[in-house]
Amino acid sequence: MKDNIHIDVYCSQKNFGEERICGDVFISRKVEEEDRTIIVLSDGMGHGVKANVLATLSSTMALNFTSEHKEAEKIAEIIMNTLPVCSERKMSYSTFSIVDINHDGRVNIIEYDNPQTTILRRNVEFDPGWNCIILQSPKNSGKEIKTCSFYPQKEDRIILCSDGVSQAGMGSDAHPFGWGIQEVRNYAIRLIESNPIMSARRISQKIVAAAHKADGYNSKDDTSCAIVYFREPRKLLVCTGPPYEKENDKLLGNAVKNFDGRIVLCGATTADIISRELDIEIVDSLTFDDPELPPMSKMEGIDLVTEGILTLTKVTRLLKDYSSSYDPGKGPADRIFELFKKSDEIHFIIGTRINIAHQDPNLPVDLEIRRTVVKRMAKLLETKFLKTVRIEYI
Repeated sequence: MKDNIHIDVYCSQKNFGEERICGDVFISRKVEEEDRTIIVLSDGMGHGVKANVLATLSSTMALNFTSEHKEAEKIAEIIMNTLPVCSERKMSYSTFSIVDINHDGRVNIIEYDNPQTTILRRNVEFDPGWNCIILQSPKNSGKEIKTCSFYPQKEDRIILCSDGVSQAGMGSDAHPFGWGIQEVRNYAIRLIESNPIMSARRISQKIVAAAHKADGYNSKDDTSCAIVYFREPRKLLVCTGPPYEKENDKLLGNAVKNFDGRIVLCGATTADIISRELDIEIVDSLTFDDPELPPMSKMEGIDLVTEGILTLTKVTRLLKDYSSSYDPGKGPADRIFELFKKSDEIHFIIGTRINIAHQDPNLPVDLEIRRTVVKRMAKLLETKFLKTVRIEYI
């Protein structure tokens, strides 16, 4: 995206009552070849499995048709005509909100029957100029979809909600008509006033928690809030493995010295090289925060120093298995995982000198050479977590 703006995206959800499956579905995709990011939030009619199926169909079609540049009216018609008909209500129903962020920075939003999307600029509600399209087909005649386009600025935020948020607390003394989308906006504004750089993740979590509280801590509907935050990228450098040629040790040292962001060193040899090149002492620890991994070390100016391939392999597993119920530990793999989540641009420098220890046939089969592990990790970071990843071999 132009002007070095990072797109921070996160969605928090609470299921209806004791349901194990959420009837709201949130999906996102990076279209790498077009430098686009597409985000969809859909709310299926009812709760549980049936609602989830409707919302999954809607959100998947919305994402695919948007990526094919279909017009808003066409997208809405296809989704409404494709959904199965509810046997009880004799109608097919699923709301959706689509945010399409293009390579030139332009944002297109399409929404059908979700609470109206909020855009905050300089922490004040921004009106991009909404258009209303009335569908004309016999089956969907009179249904309305709303669209808008605008160019975001740094620190802009987009707030998407399902009606589980806007209608939270309905019938209570505090919110007889529900929390209301305007109060949701006011709450988000107060959050940002208290912390102007609050992440998308934190804002969405707080809004869903507030809605859950309004419902007496027993959600009366599936509750979802997605935030899109346009901001300066937060950078992370991960160095692992010694350079192929020893004379390149100095290049590795300079890369670490001149990096503007957080730094992780994975591997004892890597840490020794940086210690020597930058004249920084390594302070070893005997504290085992994770019984599966060697303890971490400390170096001044370095955020994290860990063992190499074992730690990276476990980080890859954490990325692969991650869900919203994940409770991070204090071990080195968990610490790296948390740094990944807090970073936007992740730069790997991979040393290509072969470590003889990793060729031991007695080691676990999945203990692969670091290049393969990092490639797997990079793919997960890009596809599952929408991170920007760069890999440099040295």
